[in-house]
Amino acid sequence: MENDINKKLISALEYEVTGACIEIHKNLGPGLLESVYHRCLERELQLRDIFYVSEHIIDIEYKGVSINTALRVDLLVENCLIMELKSVETIHPIYEAQILTYMKLLNVPKGLLINFNCTNIIHNGKKTFVNELYRDLL
Repeated sequence: MENDINKKLISALEYEVTGACIEIHKNLGPGLLESVYHRCLERELQLRDIFYVSEHIIDIEYKGVSINTALRVDLLVENCLIMELKSVETIHPIYEAQILTYMKLLNVPKGLLINFNCTNIIHNGKKTFVNELYRDLL
C-alpha cells in the first residue's frame, strides 16, 4: 500500500511540475536561454508550494572516497524528482544518459528532461525517466 501512495504522490508531483513548465512555455514561448526558463520555473514552483533545490550538487563516492565534483542537477524537486532543463534544437542522447546517471547517483526514482525550445511541452518537449531501481514501484 505504501508503494501505491508513493507512486500516486510522485505522479501527482510530475503532473504539477509539468503544468508549471507548460505555464512558462505558454507565457514566454520558445527561444530563450535555459537560465531564463530555470528562474521562471523556480518561481512557478514557489507559487505552487513545491519544495525544490536549485543546482543541487552531486557528490560522488568512488572506492570509499567522497569526491567533490562540479556536477549539478538543475532542480531536485521534493527529493524524489530530478529536472534537467534545456533550450536546444535537438535532445542528444548524452542529455538522456546524464539524467539517468544523476538519478542513479542521487537515488531518485524519477526524472524529467524538459526542452523549452519546442512547440508543445507535452508532445515534443518532455521526456520522463524512471530509475531502474524503482521500476517495479512506479
